[in-house]
Amino acid sequence: MEDIIIRGAMPEDAEALLAVYAPYVLGTAITFEYEVPAAAEFVSRIERTLQRYPYLVAVSDGEILGYAYLSPLGERKAYEHAAETSVYLRRDVRGRGLGKRLYQRLEEIAAAQRITRLYACIAYTAEEDEHLTNASTRFHENVGYTEVGHFHGCGYKFGRCYDVLWMEKVLAEGAPDGAFIPYPEL
Repeated sequence: MEDIIIRGAMPEDAEALLAVYAPYVLGTAITFEYEVPAAAEFVSRIERTLQRYPYLVAVSDGEILGYAYLSPLGERKAYEHAAETSVYLRRDVRGRGLGKRLYQRLEEIAAAQRITRLYACIAYTAEEDEHLTNASTRFHENVGYTEVGHFHGCGYKFGRCYDVLWMEKVLAEGAPDGAFIPYPEL
């Protein structure tokens, strides 16, 4: 995967990002979204994210293979030094280190924004099935996240209840070194 370029997402990437995301909505409990969003909704999501946070895409030979972004952990100002992470890869490129590369770049940008903690909200199951394995939990453990919360049976999809894990990665201990810097200002 040496020919991978990681760049900022643009609204015109929405269709390609939806092509990556749609199989997760339709066939997995990785996302608890039931319907694939419209392209216009995805454009709006990208634009909203880019007002404060990075939204990255991994590209090879002009083709988007995956994406990752940060979002607010909470809306109140006290949360601005923490963010939630999300990553989605085309299913045929998983297991090759691409998610790790996207997260490494997100972490670099987050640190520059003076974000000290990253969180991941992950669907989890005690019994893996055709809609959910715990690969995402294992991925996050492998890139340095630890479990900080476990909500039981709170997500319902495909006629079954799934758990949610919250995982955390500490980028810097103690108080932030200055004010949060929105992504467009970096």
